[in-house]
Amino acid sequence: MDFSLSTEEREVRDWVRTFVQRELVPREQDVLRRERAGEPGLTGEELTELRLKAKESGFWGVQTPEEYGGMGLSAVMTALLEAELGRTFVQFSFGGSADNILFHANEEQKQRYLLPTIAGERKSCFAITEPGAGSDAKAIRASARKDGSDWIINGEKTFITGGNEADFTMVFAITDQEKGADGGVTCFLVDRDMGWRSEYIDTMGEWGPAALVFEDVRVPESQVLGEVGQGFALAMQWIGRGRYLLPARAIGSCERLISMAIEHANTRETFGALIAERQAIQWMIADSGVELEALRWLVLHAAWQVDSGMDSRHAQSVAKLYGGTKANEIVDRVMQIHGGMGYTRELPIERWYRELRLLRIYEGTDEIQRRTIARNLLKGHVKVSGSLG
Repeated sequence: MDFSLSTEEREVRDWVRTFVQRELVPREQDVLRRERAGEPGLTGEELTELRLKAKESGFWGVQTPEEYGGMGLSAVMTALLEAELGRTFVQFSFGGSADNILFHANEEQKQRYLLPTIAGERKSCFAITEPGAGSDAKAIRASARKDGSDWIINGEKTFITGGNEADFTMVFAITDQEKGADGGVTCFLVDRDMGWRSEYIDTMGEWGPAALVFEDVRVPESQVLGEVGQGFALAMQWIGRGRYLLPARAIGSCERLISMAIEHANTRETFGALIAERQAIQWMIADSGVELEALRWLVLHAAWQVDSGMDSRHAQSVAKLYGGTKANEIVDRVMQIHGGMGYTRELPIERWYRELRLLRIYEGTDEIQRRTIARNLLKGHVKVSGSLG
């Protein structure tokens, strides 16, 4: 087996690492100051400026097909890129992307939604989660009833990423109560000016999701994405678009955090010796290093399966479960190594502590990943001997 990166993969990784170090890391103190004042870390103007600067070097539409002006990167290369972006807590993503299910739009919808989103002229959000339907996505209650040639949507969505900024949403609603999720859910493209509103949800982290409220929102038949009744399949395609990318970003966070712990251990003295000489500290750093390497290969293995055309769902669940639990253990150890200073806001450790905690909840909780992994093993869908033959 050859575990080395190709020349292209190394070049992509190194360019993004340099971009992060030059453009994002120097902004960290300003971002922390703004977040503590209740302001966005990066303003819309700053984010656009950074994205355009990256575009000048060809970094635009990382996974967007080349026919739409994107880079069309492989899953492995995208994972490497996300790991580099994870080296800073400054929330940044490259421009030129759109939700994968938008590529199912018809030609008229592509002109109104897909192409403007790729160009950065429009902002979307994906709305399926409800107060009573989180991990159990099939339990959605938002409804859409036919009224002539229109649909009338009622219901509430919650914890919607980007919902406060979006000017249109992909919202999922029951259109046939008898069929339910299996043939009775439809996805609609709904502009904000059609009548829905968003309400900010305050969280312990800097992720500011929204609740979306639909009260008799009227949309024409032309706003159906895909086919009537086939929305749940689209929703699962969106959710499964790449769970490996979430723990991929955690790789970079853990690399940076462990480096901070090593530097502190090699400079901090107690009782006349560096704490790096204390076995308790050595073991925390050793365990963190081992877990980081395991996470790296779990993520890359899941991405490799995607590129190979294999069913990668099980591998992605393994990577996300391991990444969520171990990233939280690592940031906790790093805080412990720094002692009281690690708990203060003078260092960014507490910021990462809050951010990484979310990894165990969104896009499939730890419990859902364990349920999936256990079911696959118990029913024989996956063998404990692995997938390498």
